[in-house]
Amino acid sequence: MKRLILPVLLALIGAGAGVGAGMALRPPDGGTGVPADPHSAAADPHAQTATAHGAGGREPSPESDAHASDATEFVKLNNQFVVPVLKNGQVTAMVVLSLTLETEPGSREAIYEIEPRIRDTFLQVMFAHANAGGFDGTFTQVSNLDDLRVALRETATRLLGEAVVDVLVTDIARQDI
Repeated sequence: MKRLILPVLLALIGAGAGVGAGMALRPPDGGTGVPADPHSAAADPHAQTATAHGAGGREPSPESDAHASDATEFVKLNNQFVVPVLKNGQVTAMVVLSLTLETEPGSREAIYEIEPRIRDTFLQVMFAHANAGGFDGTFTQVSNLDDLRVALRETATRLLGEAVVDVLVTDIARQDI
């Protein structure tokens, strides 16, 4: 019986510390991650509309009405991409990326219809980038990420045509193993 007290006590202390850390680090919106207005553009996790000048979902100003055709749509790909980094045949790190496609308005359905093909092709590009050392060292260096973005944009254009304006790397992290 005495042997069980210490492990149970440690488990309770660990659980309490986890709950306390979660409460202390909770975002100011109450921890839901959902905007207060469920009808706002930010409530849709898959897309927002913006002008090519980066209006971030806001309505264009009267001065930019002449450029209304410049509007683009952001289509977030549903899941993150996980790319292993290999050295001498061994996995030394994992890179996790989130990607968003900037497209001409009205392209969302076409993208989601062929998303498995897009994901497969993007993974091939990212594996080649990893094998060429693109995720080694200072993998967030502008030139490394620019090479990856250009290759992803070329691939997206090959799959979706001129509807693709750009491929955005919205999150990237590397975990060394």
